[in-house]
Amino acid sequence: MSSFTFPHRRRSGQTASCFCGRVPRRTFLADVGFGVTGLALGTLLWQDGVARANEGGRSPPNGKPHFPPRAKSVIWVFLSGGVSHLETFDPKPALNTYAGKTYEELPRANPQADPRYRERSRSVVGFDRHVYNRIMPLQVGFRPHGQSGIEVSDWLPHLAGCVDDMTIVRSMYTTDNDHNAEFQMHHGRHSLDERQPVIGSWIHYGLGSLNENLPQFVFLGEFKDTRVKQNFSADYLGPRHNGIQLALDPQRPLPFGNRLESMLADEQQHEFEYLHQLNLLSSVEYPDDQQLQARIRAYELAFRMQMSVPEALDLASETQETLSLYGIDDPATEIYGRRLLAARRLAERGVRFTLVYLSDYGEWDSHQDLKNLHARSCRRVDKPLAGLLRDLKRRGLWQETLVVCATEFGRTPAVEDGPFNRAATGRDHHPHGFSIWLAGAGIKQGHVHGCTDELGFHAEEHPHYVTDLHATVLHLLGLDPRRLDIPGRKRLEIDYGTPIWDVLA
Repeated sequence: MSSFTFPHRRRSGQTASCFCGRVPRRTFLADVGFGVTGLALGTLLWQDGVARANEGGRSPPNGKPHFPPRAKSVIWVFLSGGVSHLETFDPKPALNTYAGKTYEELPRANPQADPRYRERSRSVVGFDRHVYNRIMPLQVGFRPHGQSGIEVSDWLPHLAGCVDDMTIVRSMYTTDNDHNAEFQMHHGRHSLDERQPVIGSWIHYGLGSLNENLPQFVFLGEFKDTRVKQNFSADYLGPRHNGIQLALDPQRPLPFGNRLESMLADEQQHEFEYLHQLNLLSSVEYPDDQQLQARIRAYELAFRMQMSVPEALDLASETQETLSLYGIDDPATEIYGRRLLAARRLAERGVRFTLVYLSDYGEWDSHQDLKNLHARSCRRVDKPLAGLLRDLKRRGLWQETLVVCATEFGRTPAVEDGPFNRAATGRDHHPHGFSIWLAGAGIKQGHVHGCTDELGFHAEEHPHYVTDLHATVLHLLGLDPRRLDIPGRKRLEIDYGTPIWDVLA
């Protein structure tokens, strides 16, 4: 071999002979393929998989589940700000009995002296919430519903009518006592620790597409706080596994996602094909550039999405009866009803994971005036959520679609402002025990799992950290989280979680 240099790869003074026996095949193809024939050969080999990297001798997921799945799609509903479990799905009559008393005055051990109090709360906000210890009574009534007799808040009459279809988990906990617990619910780590990919990105990474014309991980919602993007971030899995935010306007579901009026459809297709070929050539030379790989797939997906996404988000084809079912005919419930109906349409068309932000950022954060604020927010979500469950059943999607409804933490049994007085009308953040619920594919119906203590303070029976919920969702989709590990990326044992077996049908 002659001693010519590789002009764009050499170090000072190095020649080709310096790389003898150590030139990767894909680099060799890129470096010698300056002629048209060489470039075409490199591209074809890359497309056929011959010149692709195999990181660490480990092949990435092949898009197939690890074992037979129970669900095809997930609709993950998130209520931001911290929903009070005590006023929704976990009634505690003891709060009325002991109203106005401090924890020290109760005929039971002080829950803040329990070791679990420190174990499940890591402060990042610079003040001690230990001072809030005077009991606040329940702000709403509860009644048993359905054949299961599960008690549900009077603020949720529509969901109460669906309680026989749901499993309520009353023993969840997170460890962040600030609103960063919202992001912990999605990626599993405290804000003081290294972040991980969110649950939707793991699913995107592990499973193949059900519809090549639609994104497999979608975010539906609006937000003023840009931190919410953490809820659909793939982190080290790479940008191709990020969630894609879609707007409900079928005419403009993505920024810059429409073809210019001055451009013909054939003209645009030729442009995309040309960009595709150029990007593939770059891929041979830079096979580990995740941004490039994400851009290639984004171009391809964007072109295919121009027809499929507007159709999926166009609710005009739905009947008036369906629109009413979701509350779209009521200004109080319209926007949330539209998001959930769009989520059903996306699941119906093969989208694997849809994260629906069913609140304004921090909407449920009722430090004051909890009675009025929670009543308002319950009204906004109650009918749309019940409509989603009923719609999935009647359209034959119940056995293949999993619905999860979660929040970042609950609210304290104690009143927010310390001394019990008329001005103190809210509850503080409470990561130590709260409720979420699941329904649909593979989930028991009319079931309650776990419980908090008499005051609703600690997750007492069957406590579950958020990654147990993640493991449950992955299990229903046929995925083992330990088989999704990335070489060189250390995960903690708690990151994997354990499926909540008792909630599975």
